[in-house]
Amino acid sequence: MVDTVVFIVAAAICLTGALGVILARNPVHSALMLVMTLFGIAVQFVAQEAHFLAAVQVIVYAGAIVVLFLFVIMLLGVDRAQNLELSVLPVQKWAALVFAGGSCAVLALLVIVVKEPVTGAEAMGGSATGDENVRLLARSLFSDYVYAFELTSLLLVIAVIGAVVLARKPKNMSDVVTEEGSEA
Repeated sequence: MVDTVVFIVAAAICLTGALGVILARNPVHSALMLVMTLFGIAVQFVAQEAHFLAAVQVIVYAGAIVVLFLFVIMLLGVDRAQNLELSVLPVQKWAALVFAGGSCAVLALLVIVVKEPVTGAEAMGGSATGDENVRLLARSLFSDYVYAFELTSLLLVIAVIGAVVLARKPKNMSDVVTEEGSEA
């Protein structure tokens, strides 16, 4: 029962975030919706007891890649100025109230439904004390695939430098003449 509820909630979060990525007009909002989608996928990984993949999902994708996207978006200045007056956002207050009430209702339902959350039974997948898989993954990543790993990080640094160069705009034409004249 709880697994079904977690799956449905996480799937709804993923679908809402995916639609938000496509439908959002502001690129910053689109990137934040991507974060929401990635967190929903991380919850799905946790539900499948793939905790390492969930951690990688949050740390690498939501933590690093999307922050890089946001950095480039903000650096390029493609986001629009928005009117943040309170009269523009009354629907947001009601939506937040409905979401908070629904979240509290789901939490109360889970507390009532789950009688014994900790059973003390041994996991069906075996003991979780062994770390041989993590050791093998680390050995493979930092020996066999170290060049691909480092080239990926180099590619990301080059992308950020390219974004900085593209975003650098002179303020007016006199600055362009001054910069060109001083270089010669």
